[in-house]
Amino acid sequence: MSKRTQGSKSKIIILALILLVPGFLYIAVNRFGFNEYASLPVFGEKTLSGEMKRNWGREYPDTVFHTVSQIHFKDATGTKIAFPAPDTCVSVVHLFYTRDASFSRLMLNHVDKLAARFQENPIVNFFSISVDSLDTQTDVEAFINPYKNRTEKHWHVVYNPTVDIFNYAREQLLIDAMPDPIDSTRFLISNQLVLLDSKTRIRGFYDISLKGEVDRLEDEIKLLVVEEIRKKPLKVEKN
Repeated sequence: MSKRTQGSKSKIIILALILLVPGFLYIAVNRFGFNEYASLPVFGEKTLSGEMKRNWGREYPDTVFHTVSQIHFKDATGTKIAFPAPDTCVSVVHLFYTRDASFSRLMLNHVDKLAARFQENPIVNFFSISVDSLDTQTDVEAFINPYKNRTEKHWHVVYNPTVDIFNYAREQLLIDAMPDPIDSTRFLISNQLVLLDSKTRIRGFYDISLKGEVDRLEDEIKLLVVEEIRKKPLKVEKN
């Protein structure tokens, strides 16, 4: 076989590889490949439903996660507020009471700044829940008077004297809350902000007494918003 013939065959083989390999790679990636995204953990008790789910040809056990049950409150205007919100949203929640001018005030200061940063994104909602059964609408309104534009910030400061908030906080939000056994005018409440996804699952706890935790919460809110958007199917408008 002449060198010219061998050279022609080599060129044909190289050309075939150039044309065929990208096609094979594309098919392989779509068939067997998958994208990995950073994802936040899900907190609380987990159980297996006994069923199997399938995703991209792979089967895995169906997991039932702890979810926060809905409860109704009123805000400082007397408006009824459901928490977690019935519409699809990411929620940040914490506890406070109006007779606490130190820790509760610090909590609200942090939430006010966070809510201002996310006010252009209606998917992110903030909830400040009073634990004091003696709090009235007037008490709540006076306590939050320094904070302006709460509606625009999707920030709900709420109370409900008829609800056992302590039990709800411990069993649903998985944070501590109880009356102070030494001083009945005070309450021992968690110093954590809690992040919930649109399925009312707990996705994070953030201790405001630790440096950098509020910044971490801000970053993880953004991460969770991206996760929520990815999971929503695109809506195609019909003419």
